[in-house]
Amino acid sequence: MVDQRPPVASILDFATWEPVLRLLLADHPQSHAARSVRVAGRIGRHGWSLALKRRMPPPGRAAQVEDMQEEFDAVERVQSALADAGVDDISFTAEIQPTGKTALRLLGPSPAVEPGIGTPHPGALILVDGSLPEPWRRLPDPVPGAAPAPSADLELLERTLRERLPHAIGATEEEIAAAEARLDVTLPDELKVLYRVTRARWEDLGDDYEAAERECTAVGCELFDLDGLYVADASSRHCRWKFAAMEAVVTPPDAMVQGLVGSPGWIAFGDNGGGDRLAVDLTPGPRGHLGQVIMLSHEEYAGAALVADSLTDLVLGRPGAEPSSPHEQQPPVVARVNVASLKSIQAAAHPGLEVLSIGVWNGAPFSLAPVTGLPRLRTLTAYPGTLADPLEIAKLTGLEFLELGPEEWRALLDAGAVPRSLSAAAIVVHGNQDPLPIVDIANEILALWDRPQIIQTVLEGDFGPLA
Repeated sequence: MVDQRPPVASILDFATWEPVLRLLLADHPQSHAARSVRVAGRIGRHGWSLALKRRMPPPGRAAQVEDMQEEFDAVERVQSALADAGVDDISFTAEIQPTGKTALRLLGPSPAVEPGIGTPHPGALILVDGSLPEPWRRLPDPVPGAAPAPSADLELLERTLRERLPHAIGATEEEIAAAEARLDVTLPDELKVLYRVTRARWEDLGDDYEAAERECTAVGCELFDLDGLYVADASSRHCRWKFAAMEAVVTPPDAMVQGLVGSPGWIAFGDNGGGDRLAVDLTPGPRGHLGQVIMLSHEEYAGAALVADSLTDLVLGRPGAEPSSPHEQQPPVVARVNVASLKSIQAAAHPGLEVLSIGVWNGAPFSLAPVTGLPRLRTLTAYPGTLADPLEIAKLTGLEFLELGPEEWRALLDAGAVPRSLSAAAIVVHGNQDPLPIVDIANEILALWDRPQIIQTVLEGDFGPLA
């Protein structure tokens, strides 16, 4: 029997890319007769970024799928080829001559480079394999004497739950022990009581959505079953290097919850219905209680909010509260210098400074002298043109992440002054700059650490005369 299916498009076949390139070319209104046209973009298996001007729907009608059908079809062809090749994401740039002859360059991917966001330019360069930003390496501080809250009442908790969920099927001691073995942690007594009353399995509810809703109301959250319990340590809160390097872990001396990215003592057991996770906290802050209930926001990369002093309080609807005593004013460990924030490097400098971000600035470029020698400075990002002398960066010996514009990186590379303390780096690009020079700089930086390069693959094609 002859296979009638069309052949799988190859990511290295110019024809795979031709529909996307034609769309980008058609979006250039200028005449193509006199000079070549450069187009660029990024396509991943779950999204894409193409500089297309999409047509507005007629007045009174929302945009429909068919309004973008041509774009969807063109992109899907590439995405299918990416999936077939086992590639998650790839950027490209193409130079189209007036004659129609085209050189398409596929850029990467490289295991040492994170994808850019909404741009064909490379994202963060991972210079040390497996490296993590400092906040993701931070473990909880010990809190000697931490104890459960006085409100934790095992008998009251069990009685209340059984009254609310009289027909629930509870977990066996063997099932609870299996969960503890899988997590390599001893579950707190309140959590064990909860699962002895209900093991929260969907199949136990017989597809009864009202029963599931009653269980959520009874417990105070969407409860995970025992197989869904997980340790909300730092690895569970994935973040790109570029953003993770801008975070900092701070725990005030009177905090109920430690300001961590994650903790081996945060046992996630439920969801609030909006993507925020509830966890029992076995590593509380200096003023916190062992087994308190905290919430990890899906919109934040670090920290957690106190929900209740105990699981008993959660079930009984008694919310917890952070102490209201005023904190001693401390200079920020993450400082931003720009037209809308701090106005000088001097204002940002202090021994506890960890992250310095220099943004849009209308005045004279800054000297980095005020932050030279600061013991904890680990991240520097600087908007292009904001540094008086990029070579001053060589004196910042503790940097683990550095983000600069192309010209600043060029100065460091030419002088052999790229800090060897770096674990990751990034090139900040604004506007529609040609990706190829940026890729060249990225590869020079990667080469200093002998990391995998961003490979350029050239595919040639011909559209015929453009005019």
